[in-house]
Amino acid sequence: MSTIGLIANPVSARDIRRIVANASNLQIADRVNIVMRVLTAAHSLGVERVLVMPDNGGIRALLQRHLSRGHSQHQRWPVVEYLDMVPTSTVEDTFQAARLMRAAGVAAIVVLGGDGTHRAVVRECRDIPIAGLSTGTNNAFPEMRESTITGMAVALYATGRLSAAQALAPNKLLEVSINEGAQRDIALVDAVISTDRYIGARALWKPEALSAAYLTFADPQAIGLSAIGGLLHPVGRRDPGGLAVYLGNAPHPAALRLLAPIAPGMVRPVSIARWQAMPAEQAFTVQQQGGVVALDGERELAFDAGDRVQITLRENAFPTVDVARCMHIAACDGLLRLPSTP
Repeated sequence: MSTIGLIANPVSARDIRRIVANASNLQIADRVNIVMRVLTAAHSLGVERVLVMPDNGGIRALLQRHLSRGHSQHQRWPVVEYLDMVPTSTVEDTFQAARLMRAAGVAAIVVLGGDGTHRAVVRECRDIPIAGLSTGTNNAFPEMRESTITGMAVALYATGRLSAAQALAPNKLLEVSINEGAQRDIALVDAVISTDRYIGARALWKPEALSAAYLTFADPQAIGLSAIGGLLHPVGRRDPGGLAVYLGNAPHPAALRLLAPIAPGMVRPVSIARWQAMPAEQAFTVQQQGGVVALDGERELAFDAGDRVQITLRENAFPTVDVARCMHIAACDGLLRLPSTP
């Protein structure tokens, strides 16, 4: 039985950036509609079973209401099973759901959320392909794509129509280590060093408090802190290496100032001291004496003066479903053609 996982974060895109910027916020009904389109599309290509993360935010209740109406002429969906877990409405739900899906042997996991949600999934199961759907605030990692197409691409892989070599793409990540591994974590897009001495509100949105940004890729079309690197020296998702950017805030002098979209609706001047290529497998040591490491836009790890903080870029670290390539191969090889009826 072909099985995929589905993790939909009901509270992604609800941080302080919603207050200080004019960012949109998907309502629960919109998120459920996205899920329904994934289910219908995946089932149409042969996915028989979907394991879903339960939640307390309203997605499960509304999804059940839709599913209880039964199949119609235009909509059919696979067997939907909720994971055996008690939701806590914290990131621990995503961690636990990812672990349970991995143990259940899902072929791939569809993720609805922002950069932080996708990071949480990858942290728990790097060997399971993920397909991201953007429903967060700063969405540098998940692509903006119609969920119907994503569901079809995932199904092409999950049902064996496409091999891993055809359907999957390798991705980079950053490994953060404090004091030789006493604390460890990862980032999919950016690890940013802030002069703040406390976690506080998790989302970062003030460039004047930043000292350095380490990036797996730097897209000039991205929103968020990775956009700073993208507008200085673009680095593609599939390009080797990453980029390290050092901000020109005191006491480091600025070599230039740059306008960057650090959040939706927020284009701010950022002072730049310098930047350099970040080769894979080379540890970069943070020079700042005390502060916070923000991972994919959220403060996560505090460190003190004397702590040794190192950041290393890893290539081929985890797979994603390459939706565009899946659909291109499906078209060229006729995988979606049906026999003609007499």
